Amino acid sequence: MTATSRISKKAPGGKGSRGRTPSGKPNPIDIHVGGRVRLRRTLLGMSQERLGEALGLTFQQVQKYERGANRIGASRLYDLSRVLDVPVSFFFDDMSDDTKRQTPSLLLGGLEESVREYEHDPLTKRETLELVRAYYRIVDPHIRKRVYELAKTLADSAAP
Repeated sequence: MTATSRISKKAPGGKGSRGRTPSGKPNPIDIHVGGRVRLRRTLLGMSQERLGEALGLTFQQVQKYERGANRIGASRLYDLSRVLDVPVSFFFDDMSDDTKRQTPSLLLGGLEESVREYEHDPLTKRETLELVRAYYRIVDPHIRKRVYELAKTLADSAAP
């Protein structure tokens, strides 16, 4: 990698541009998630210092997460959900459509169509996974085969 290519990957202010808006500001989704962390923490009457201790972080790191200045990784988000006693989805609740549209990935294009394709794929739906898990919990192979045949028959009868 040349010095020029390293420089071109930097956002204004010298920070890496990954996840930031073209102007170099934090991703609006990171700001929203951080705000939800702050909301839940304050509802519990917990200090930044106490939250940091529970996660093995300094209170300054918690501040950066809450402002959206630092991104929260998946494992850290999971840890936060456990410490704050909320599902991971809580951090994304009540996000405005405007915030959803401002993520740099969508501004740069390409991702939106991939998301639409993913959402319409029946193999990515929770219902499909639950159905497959339930199917394989049927211990008797003869009964399992009958359920399979029943599902195929029902699907064929419903087709136009």
